[in-house]
Amino acid sequence: MNIDPIYVIASAVSISVILANAATHKLRAPGRFTQQLEDYQLLPKALLKPVARCLPLLEIGVAFALLVPASRASAALVAALLLALYAAAIGLNLWRGRRDIDCGCSGPDQAQPLRPVLLARNAILVALALAAGLSPQARELGLFDGFVVIAASATALLIYAAAEGLLSNGPRLFKLIGR
Repeated sequence: MNIDPIYVIASAVSISVILANAATHKLRAPGRFTQQLEDYQLLPKALLKPVARCLPLLEIGVAFALLVPASRASAALVAALLLALYAAAIGLNLWRGRRDIDCGCSGPDQAQPLRPVLLARNAILVALALAAGLSPQARELGLFDGFVVIAASATALLIYAAAEGLLSNGPRLFKLIGR
């Protein structure tokens, strides 16, 4: 299926920024990230620190590879797999009844408990990552196309940031209003 390159590039830029931002959270507070990995209870203790060191580097590598047309398709697949893996970890812990742990989604400054809505969010991100890997139709991109890519990416990222803010502050809001 051939799709307009604007959709592919905007999807790639959006997922790239989201992954790079996630990696910076992990790199800024490696001890906290290691603790979050441990809280999920999915890895043996011996693998916690190596995974905590390698995962942000993988995210940064994928983020940059998404911006290069030659590597975009494979990077999009890896991004989708990473996001699906994160969703699987969340889903498994929800199934175990472990809703009280921090998902690690909002960085070191905001704890966000596990909730089913995070699975929906990750499903949307997986779809966006897969869209970044589609083969675009061949056409010349002009200056206006560049503006549209930037505007579409910015809009997607603003929607993502607003949704993340609502998701991370939702439990506190419900507590304030007595629900």
